[in-house]
Amino acid sequence: MRSDHTGPERRTLLRVALGLGTATALHLIVADPASTPTRPARAAGTPPAAAAGPPAGVRGRPSPYRLEPMTARTPPRFRPARPPVRTRPFEHLPDLGHSMVLSFDDGPDPLYTPDILNTLRKHRVRAMFFVCGEMADANRDLLREMADDGHVVGNHSWSHPLIPELSRAAIRDELGRTSEVVEATLGTPPLWYRAPYGAWNRNSFEIGAELGMEPMAWTVDTLDWKEPGTGTIVRRVLEGAAPGVVVLSHDAGGDRSQSVAALRRYLPRLLDSGYRITVPHRV
Repeated sequence: MRSDHTGPERRTLLRVALGLGTATALHLIVADPASTPTRPARAAGTPPAAAAGPPAGVRGRPSPYRLEPMTARTPPRFRPARPPVRTRPFEHLPDLGHSMVLSFDDGPDPLYTPDILNTLRKHRVRAMFFVCGEMADANRDLLREMADDGHVVGNHSWSHPLIPELSRAAIRDELGRTSEVVEATLGTPPLWYRAPYGAWNRNSFEIGAELGMEPMAWTVDTLDWKEPGTGTIVRRVLEGAAPGVVVLSHDAGGDRSQSVAALRRYLPRLLDSGYRITVPHRV
């Protein structure tokens, strides 16, 4: 499996896909009401108001996963309305208040994901994990650990392909098989998905909606897959910090030791600055 980057021959294609722009926020997406409050800000004054709450061989066969809202046997809290077909992904979530979202792609990886989970647990915050089906299938214990800690488990395709190069049947297979593993392991399907490389197209928006998922992109890209150094990753997160920001990092797809070390450094600084680290909640 490869990390979220592309070669020069694909840049033109991705510029078209990414040119869809930043999504407007919907009131149907809010901060999870069960989010843990942040620590008090160090600075004197009124504290901020608490927010509510690699490319691989694609088989190309239709997925057995059903193309309908996947909530018939789940509790009411997992039964949001089937989403409309979007024309662009969510990149910024201003309705979260003075909050930020941390997200991790490509895992779960038994070498790096446990350290990330331990750091999040230490600071009592939750994040989004966009998992690849082939990794999730091989590491279901980590998938359960994510869910047990209250993290949001999203769909990042099965084998991390470039979506615009796939047929509709192959996209359905990539997304459907991953959702199938998540639901079989956790008892509930993923409600969010993220296109590998951030490359979306109409087919992926339509199929994602059919599977009951909303598309989530990001605001701040740490570019940690380039292994730029722990300090550089920390700086990118802190300089990009703002209400409603979604941060992209990785917990698999290569050497992610810098990503692990950076999280240990920037997370407490975000909390000390008064940010709530939360996850979106669909209602």
